Amino acid sequence: MANALQNIAKVPELKTRILYSLVMLAIYRVGVFVTVPGVDRQVMAEHFNASGSGLLGLFNLFSGGALQNISIFALGIMPYISASIILQLLTVVVPAVERLNKEGEQGRRKINQWTRYGTVILSFVQGMAMAVYLESQNTQMGAGSSLVHAGWAFRLLCVLSLTTGTVFIMWLGERISERGLGNGISLVIYAGIVASLPHALSQTYELIKNGQISVPVLGLIAVMVVAVIGGIVYFESAQRRIPVQYAKRVVGRQMVASQSSFLPLKVNSAGVIPPIFASSILMFPATMANFFPSFGALQSVVQNLVPGHVLYNAMYVGLIVFFCYFYTAVTFNPVDVADNLKKGGGFVPGVRAGKKTAEYIDRVLSRITFGGAMYISAICVLPTFMQTNFNVPFFFGGTSLLIVVGVAMDTARQIESHLITRSYEGFAGAGGPRVRGRRNDNEY
Repeated sequence: MANALQNIAKVPELKTRILYSLVMLAIYRVGVFVTVPGVDRQVMAEHFNASGSGLLGLFNLFSGGALQNISIFALGIMPYISASIILQLLTVVVPAVERLNKEGEQGRRKINQWTRYGTVILSFVQGMAMAVYLESQNTQMGAGSSLVHAGWAFRLLCVLSLTTGTVFIMWLGERISERGLGNGISLVIYAGIVASLPHALSQTYELIKNGQISVPVLGLIAVMVVAVIGGIVYFESAQRRIPVQYAKRVVGRQMVASQSSFLPLKVNSAGVIPPIFASSILMFPATMANFFPSFGALQSVVQNLVPGHVLYNAMYVGLIVFFCYFYTAVTFNPVDVADNLKKGGGFVPGVRAGKKTAEYIDRVLSRITFGGAMYISAICVLPTFMQTNFNVPFFFGGTSLLIVVGVAMDTARQIESHLITRSYEGFAGAGGPRVRGRRNDNEY
């Protein structure tokens, strides 16, 4: 590990990318404390703390604490994620969008442009819902605890501030992905969760000090957190290797002997996307409820869609399973893989090349994806169990740990890939395993 950290400084491009990413994330964290004009941040923070975690805690988690501060970044990156979900669904449903997605770089740029437009539209809608919500809280608290100057002037200013903040976060994420290191959107969410860790530790300390959590229970919690982290690392690294055999072939004037290889299929090929997408969808009813406060049926749904409720957990698990399969289907096409194997002279032993190979790969991928979906679902419902039985702050376990560990592992793999490419040892050392995703002599 120490040698790997020293080697980072020896690669100018890698060092520049890391510093660029850190600067962009620092800018994001500064923006979290820029309050929307016309809002008393202290009063809203007191109201936020008094209302408990629940749905507001989930919003606040993904916004990196910006919601509690009523920041210009209060909407977070969720409008962009929601727009991405819509475009990816259209890629499967609408043939024209599917063809555009297969046109290569130019088609993907067009889809990204549509995603940006969708982000602005969704930010406007959610920003208006946020303005209506703030005005409703202002009415409930009375004139003595006024938060805003109600009216259309405030609403328009609030919508403009929140939409601008979300667009700026989207721009930061894209800059990090292009010029920094790692997936920019995931790193933005990662930074928000990590920034909440000191407050979570402080809350835990207060609970211990007040006798609400005993030392044995604290030890059990620590063991559970370590076990969850170990489980995440294990499943994120797990893969099913399909053996591939290459027949003898002539290259130039030389006969190349048959070779054995393998096709690695990750157990969780969707990464942290399913819980993020699922959370984004479950937040949508609360947004609409602010527009229609007199709609009793919608208000009843929102009251049941809070973390810990049976309906919320059931829908959360169902959406996670759906997006695990959906995102895997979008990013991995067994037919294309089978065609590439056939063109390269490769075949799976005991399976006919072409259509049969595609069906075999799809069957294996479906089975391991189900296991990956069950693993993610179990991890993500863990906070409910820990809150109910141990009164633990919302930040420990579940979605937050999955995102933090998953993004950290992905970023570490990219750093290791840069180091190995330039003949430096990675984090695993000279004798460690090669970086997954980097093609070598024994991997397809």
